[in-house]
Amino acid sequence: MDDPLLKSDEDDEMISPTENSAASGQSPTEESVMGKRAYITVGVLFYVNLLNYMDRFTVAGNLEDIQEYYNLTDAEAGLLQTVFIIMYMIAAPVFGFLGDRYNRKFLMCLGISLWSLFTMAGSFIPGHLGPLFFLDRGLVGIGEASYSTIAPTIIADLFSKGKRTRMLAVFYFAIPVGSGLGYVIGVYVGKAFGAWQYGLRVTPFLGVIAVILISLLVREPQRGASDTPTLVRNTTYFQDLKALAATPSYVWSCFGYVGVAWVAGCLSWWAPKFISNAYTLRGESDTSVALVFGGITMVTGILGVATGAESARRWKKSNPRADPIVCAIGLIGCMPFLYFALTLAHKQKILSWILVFFGETFLCLNWAVTSDILLYVVIPTRRSTANALQMLFSHLLGDATSPYIVGQLADVFRQGKSDSVFNELVALQYAMYLNCFIAVLGGACYLVVSFYVVEDKAKAAVETKDLGEERPINPTNVIVVNAANVVDVSDSTGNAVIA
Repeated sequence: MDDPLLKSDEDDEMISPTENSAASGQSPTEESVMGKRAYITVGVLFYVNLLNYMDRFTVAGNLEDIQEYYNLTDAEAGLLQTVFIIMYMIAAPVFGFLGDRYNRKFLMCLGISLWSLFTMAGSFIPGHLGPLFFLDRGLVGIGEASYSTIAPTIIADLFSKGKRTRMLAVFYFAIPVGSGLGYVIGVYVGKAFGAWQYGLRVTPFLGVIAVILISLLVREPQRGASDTPTLVRNTTYFQDLKALAATPSYVWSCFGYVGVAWVAGCLSWWAPKFISNAYTLRGESDTSVALVFGGITMVTGILGVATGAESARRWKKSNPRADPIVCAIGLIGCMPFLYFALTLAHKQKILSWILVFFGETFLCLNWAVTSDILLYVVIPTRRSTANALQMLFSHLLGDATSPYIVGQLADVFRQGKSDSVFNELVALQYAMYLNCFIAVLGGACYLVVSFYVVEDKAKAAVETKDLGEERPINPTNVIVVNAANVVDVSDSTGNAVIA
């Protein structure tokens, strides 16, 4: 009889709950409860990812107030994000190594506690201690790295194939929604209490709730539970790095993701200020910019992530190379919309917002699909490391550098000119045109991935099987993929992992 774990999702014949119940010794009711627990886990991870991006973008939403408070130039303001991302990407490989070998639930709780603590502390740093605020934002990055590195691998171990793609899409909805909420809450809470610092004090309290939810509701699945009925042995860290470097689709997807991170990081940091200057130049109030930009970011993020994930899932039925092609379409497709939005912002308010809407929608096609590519071309016991290194690489060359470089270019273009709103807008406009070039380069990298992805996926499946060990069999050690393609599993010690 075929192993139920190797059955496919809706692309193949499904296993009925009755068949799974018989195989596992569980009743359909017990199995249903376990399946629900996997969805609850995704809900908790979504909530924490939402806080992650809310926290990150409350600073961006209050950037002008922070610049004034700490007396920062555009380049220095861009460096504030760079410091955050540098610390974030330094910590990511460490948590990736730990996430492949130790309890991921504990690591996530530790990271969330750290970034909540440092975010709250940063809101009390006085204006004459600007360098300390930079350091604090770096420490926040260390805490956030733990969660972002590990959470997608838990989802990968809970769900298989098409269901995994959909759950990753749900998880990545949190990026645009959290970013948009960060802008809106950061600005309006600050205004309500009369100081931008209050905007930073919202997420730490929500972070405490996140730690409680993870502690009570999240149970860690066995690594690789959705991919194989056997335990997958860990290899050495050097062997992991060597194998990842020898996987072309992984390497080129990292290059492609640099383009996504660059453009997204630059837009999130500088677009609100650029649009505010355009409003001012037209003689209009800019008080609604944060709300509109945040709202567009949320809506386009949901629309883009859902469209990208679902179109890739459906297209893969006829074209196994669909995932990287969808990513390429997203990056290359966003370029003309962003270009004309920058060009027309100071002349056409409504049209420029429409262009921003479509540009961000195309950009967001990539989030879930890129993660899905990584998860199926890398074996289960290397996924945290692979995710961490992709984050390191994409942030190093992407959103860690784009705000600073664009800020520097804006200062250069404005040099020697009067300090007027028009000159400031034009300088930032010219600097942000660089995004269009980077987007096309990133899209080209995803097209390269399409040449290798099928072979690399098959190679990962073979290696996973070769590294497999028999799982201990006892009444409390059950591995089942039910009709909804959700893993029900207990660990080798007999402790319930999803129960």
